[in-house]
Amino acid sequence: MLWGAAPLPWRAGGGPNASLELASRLAPGPGGTISPWDIMLCVSGTAIAAENALVVAILAYSPALRTPMFVLVGSLATADLLAGCGLILHFVFRYAVRSDTGSLLTVGFLVAAFAASVSSLLAITVDRYLSLHRALTYGSERTALRLHALLGATWGASACLGLLPVLGWNCLGERAAACSVVHPLTRSHVRLLAAAFFAVFALMLHLYVRICKVVCRHAHQIALQQHFLAASHLVATKKGVSTLAIILGTFGASWLPFAIYCVVGEPGYPSIYTYATLLPATYNSMINPIIYAFRNQEIQRSLWVLFCGCFHSKVAFRSRSPSDV
Repeated sequence: MLWGAAPLPWRAGGGPNASLELASRLAPGPGGTISPWDIMLCVSGTAIAAENALVVAILAYSPALRTPMFVLVGSLATADLLAGCGLILHFVFRYAVRSDTGSLLTVGFLVAAFAASVSSLLAITVDRYLSLHRALTYGSERTALRLHALLGATWGASACLGLLPVLGWNCLGERAAACSVVHPLTRSHVRLLAAAFFAVFALMLHLYVRICKVVCRHAHQIALQQHFLAASHLVATKKGVSTLAIILGTFGASWLPFAIYCVVGEPGYPSIYTYATLLPATYNSMINPIIYAFRNQEIQRSLWVLFCGCFHSKVAFRSRSPSDV
């Protein structure tokens, strides 16, 4: 079992029959009973994969979408696409092809994909802050170098976190006592992931507060130049701040319950607690394309071209700068 409570303890007598008993108790029930939570995770993974595959296809199809902002959005979509595929594989290896090795690889794959998704969100936040804070130098060669560094750090760190269970940091076999609420990850591994998430969330919160200050300062400067704050600038400022609140609020509401439960939860707790906190976390990967891709005017334009084969001039599109929030 990938998600949920830790595996059941070994029978006191030990021996070969103990492992057979454990395997039979962990397998689906009579008639191949499937957990509705696993069905929901699989459906969620399918929707996530479909959404983000569309985003990746649009970015690959449109040569104009090659700015740093869109490259980072592509990194986020790729990570979420892999996470969706990982949720589907989790279902397959649990119910169709029962394999401990496959399950362990799937766990590592999911850890790496979700870590890359969260890290890509942080990279987008850093890029948005720098595009506002250093607007004059944004777009220079330094931007390209910084982009490559962000992507390298994002995927390198995520791959390392995903390889830890495969390289032995797991609670399979005789190490069952070290299990966490997410089997077969150890408590120390899960707490490391939770601590990394809290650090990312705190940094994103700090950067978005600074972005809000920059946006409000720009609005104030415009007001001083025009001797009053025009209604359009006031509306745009309020919209930008509210968008930032929605972005951070959605991210926190999706991941914080699961991260907190990973720290305070015990392996003996009912698996429903793990499922109930994990499922909303997966929804974040479903919402990301809406927030970071489908709201963008350039991507909407590409959608028209991709599905209609032509561009309808009657539909108004406004070009957005990298600092738009």
